[in-house]
Amino acid sequence: MTTVGQIDQATFRAVLGHFPTSVVAVTSVDAARRPVGMAVGSFTSVSLSPPLVAFFPDLGSSTFPHIRDSAKFCVNLLGDSQHDVCGALSVKGGDKFAELGWRPAPSGAPIIEGALAWIDCSIHSVTPAGDHYLVLGEVTSLAVVGAEHSPLIFFKGAYDRLHGMRPGA
Repeated sequence: MTTVGQIDQATFRAVLGHFPTSVVAVTSVDAARRPVGMAVGSFTSVSLSPPLVAFFPDLGSSTFPHIRDSAKFCVNLLGDSQHDVCGALSVKGGDKFAELGWRPAPSGAPIIEGALAWIDCSIHSVTPAGDHYLVLGEVTSLAVVGAEHSPLIFFKGAYDRLHGMRPGA
């Protein structure tokens, strides 16, 4: 057992790895209106009134400054067959959207082809939180577009899928 004051990063990561997280793509456009995006495993709903969601990008992210500057973003809830989207959005530099199909959300941020749902947001606040930022987004538009698929999740250090009942079953 590890106690307070003795927690190292490897232990923290190993323990929290036993908690499954959703995998989403957070997208936006840069100052030149080119698509930008990042794969995120720390996304959550926050409030119904007003409708708020949150995600936690790393302080060292090279993509988040573009999202922050645009003041808007779209969360794409990825399906269990969209590992390639995570790979494309995890690469540093280059055109991350070269091989991804997408269309613009009302904000102009990319809605990725094949996503289960999308949530278009304006940035409500950005707060430093340890080695990450806490980004609150106010939801401006959203839709479910692929309810027949299961979500992509991350569990024990690997991508996984839900087993058992399918959504709507």
